[in-house]
Amino acid sequence: MPSPRVVIIGAGIVGANLADELTERGWGDITVLDQGPIPLTGGSTSHAPGLVFQTNPSKAMTEFAAYTGQKLASLARGGARAFNRVGGLEVATTPERLAEIKRRCGFATAWGLEARVVDAAEAKALHPLIDEDLVLGGLYLPGDGLASSVLAVELLRERAESRGARFIGGTPVTGIERAAGRVTGVRSHDTVFPADIVVSAAGFWGPAVGDLIGMPVPLVPLAHQYVTTTPLAELPAAADKVIGSGNNAVLPLLRHQDEDLYFRQQGARLGIGSYAHRPIAVGYNELPGGPISEHAMPSRLAFTAEDFEQPWKACRQLLPGLQETGIEDAFNGIFSFTPDGGSLVGESRDLKGVFIAEAVWVTHSAGIAKAVAELLVTGRSETDLRELDVARFEEIQLQPEYVLETSKQNFVEIYDIRHPLEPRLSPRDLRLSPFHQRQTELGAFFLETGGWERPHWYEANASLLDTLPQDWQPPARDAWSAKFDSPIAAAEAHATRTNVAMYDMTALKRLEVSGPGALPLLQRLTTGQLDKSIGSVTYTLMLDDAGGIKSDLTVARIEETLFQIGANGGLDLDYISRQAAAQTETDPHRWVHVQDTTGGTCCIGVWGPRARDLVQPLTPQDLSNDGLKYFRAASTTIAGIPVRLMRLSYVGELGWEIYTSAEYGLRLWDALWAAGEPLNVVAAGRSAFNSLRLEKGYRSWGTDMDTEHDPVQAGLAFAVRGNKDGYVGKAALEQRTAQPPATRLRCLTIDDGTSMVLGKEPVFANGKRAGYVTSAAYGHTVHKPVAYAWLPGTMDEGDQVEIEYFGQRISATVASEPLVDPEMKKIRA
Repeated sequence: MPSPRVVIIGAGIVGANLADELTERGWGDITVLDQGPIPLTGGSTSHAPGLVFQTNPSKAMTEFAAYTGQKLASLARGGARAFNRVGGLEVATTPERLAEIKRRCGFATAWGLEARVVDAAEAKALHPLIDEDLVLGGLYLPGDGLASSVLAVELLRERAESRGARFIGGTPVTGIERAAGRVTGVRSHDTVFPADIVVSAAGFWGPAVGDLIGMPVPLVPLAHQYVTTTPLAELPAAADKVIGSGNNAVLPLLRHQDEDLYFRQQGARLGIGSYAHRPIAVGYNELPGGPISEHAMPSRLAFTAEDFEQPWKACRQLLPGLQETGIEDAFNGIFSFTPDGGSLVGESRDLKGVFIAEAVWVTHSAGIAKAVAELLVTGRSETDLRELDVARFEEIQLQPEYVLETSKQNFVEIYDIRHPLEPRLSPRDLRLSPFHQRQTELGAFFLETGGWERPHWYEANASLLDTLPQDWQPPARDAWSAKFDSPIAAAEAHATRTNVAMYDMTALKRLEVSGPGALPLLQRLTTGQLDKSIGSVTYTLMLDDAGGIKSDLTVARIEETLFQIGANGGLDLDYISRQAAAQTETDPHRWVHVQDTTGGTCCIGVWGPRARDLVQPLTPQDLSNDGLKYFRAASTTIAGIPVRLMRLSYVGELGWEIYTSAEYGLRLWDALWAAGEPLNVVAAGRSAFNSLRLEKGYRSWGTDMDTEHDPVQAGLAFAVRGNKDGYVGKAALEQRTAQPPATRLRCLTIDDGTSMVLGKEPVFANGKRAGYVTSAAYGHTVHKPVAYAWLPGTMDEGDQVEIEYFGQRISATVASEPLVDPEMKKIRA
């Protein structure tokens, strides 16, 4: 089969890597276009300092950085290397940063990197220029290093060209050609380059390319200060000008995150990057023109000296040798920032064959290019891309005002110590459930996700702590795990387990799939049997072609050709919509319509042993076990309000998810609340919810499992109908599960009953790293912390492990699951 014609827009570090990765996989018809000269195109790559710090809270981004270093280290010309593994050192000058460094060491260890926390003396030995008296400790990774980005582009280009790729500079893209909803080419003025696939790797010009096809690309070009000092007496008189900017360094990379600074050696000089200034958004009309050279390019703006005054003082404090130096070169360099700080990868929703790979820094460039190449050639990336997929954003998050404000905020917070639950301060109150007024009256503490305000707990329930049984009183927490937590969650969990509680489930993504092709589509996309009677509800999985878990869904058959889906977010909407469109195009008689109904509907979960006492008097629907069995749905009314009832429970208690139109939402809440007051109903939040779901062993897609895991590994084999054929991933799943799984998701309980972990910590068995934690919470019912972790498949119940939390080892035991109601008596009551 001939190679598809691929046009890559952008010949920087991402585009060059992608051309190399594609040609390595046998695709030869590759054209790489850039408006600037090659290899110094004038984009961010042309001035990038090339620091490859691997440590990241994201497992995927860590893997991408590690691959980037490994790949670039293999590129060399003569004695010049495209990657210099000098190591990386992050120093702490405050107790808070020292604690953060220990947490970051946990991330690195969890993801398989060699990392260690060092004291001030060892930090000084690693980087002799620092003031040892100012430093409390540091994080050192010997595998970090310096990329010579322009040299890397040149070597990658040469290798890709030797396999048939073409690189063409001085070719601005002025249009994208299309026919019948597919891309057909890329236009540069009067010249058209035919294409079956187009990938925009245009960096901060990505939004302009997106505008050519009407695709929102949510990134903002922001200026970031970089200076080069005059020579330091302490540094050897090394050659300042060698091939590859990273080759004239022996000192490790250095980050002083307490002052938003980083440092790299440039021969006898230091290069210094600063984020310690106001975010400076840059419009395309502000970019300098003229011939491109090392010191003159569109991405290199005039230096704003006033923004560097305080950072320069901080530099000289940490590195006293700078007192005798000045600034030899300085500029404000443009980089791409996004609303959540992540890169952007994915296919356009409106024009088939157009992909983007934007907001990718040198640090992750080769890794992300590899993932995109895998996506194009095989249909899936070996590393899960959910955190990068542009479809992750909700509509409100694609609006220019939101993108600008949040991207600038990410610039300001780039080195801040951020708690995993910490919400953004602005913009807020973008998406409110119809119950928001009542929740505010009850003193809800809100966290934010996808623009939605979601109650985490309610201050109105604080008095319940006075009557909470002693064994339910939560233990005192350490300061970090206590942030964004409240003991009130224990009272809300207790009410759910012993009485009845109301939960706002509105923020969860809801889709309606309808039409004569709805059942065939969903049967093909899912592992469960959905050809069941009207009113049936099925928990099922979507797999990718390799048998990995693409998502988990709850599917209710509302009518013969109408299904309601409880999904995980925009990625599910994007995938199901694309598959529906493809089926409709192939067979118009089996057309399918997919609608996101989340914003126009709402949902209340009413759960607990007395849930039936609360709801039954309000509805004509028989809510007995015979009237509405577990995992069944019914359309009925509650207090005269039209609703859909689904007998489901993510907390492991009797109850229902109750859906209605948003216009009726407040009235529904009030009716349920009034009926529940004699029963002492409480409103409960996400903190209690997460604790209860972990006790019940319910997985959270994207946190506990993703496309890198199969159902057997994840403990979800029950969601796969063994005698069902023809669904995506079946053959691969059967092949994967022919052998015992190498790793499994296991439940852990903390031995001392009090020590908390939060997720992403490394797990050790017999003193060796064995896996990592996914989810964790205090189990209020079982009166001890609970965690889930990926561990070797040979580990079993009763085995002992240790979890490293801020440098300390916490003993835990592999437990049989679920911890609560394994016979399902409560939920089926």
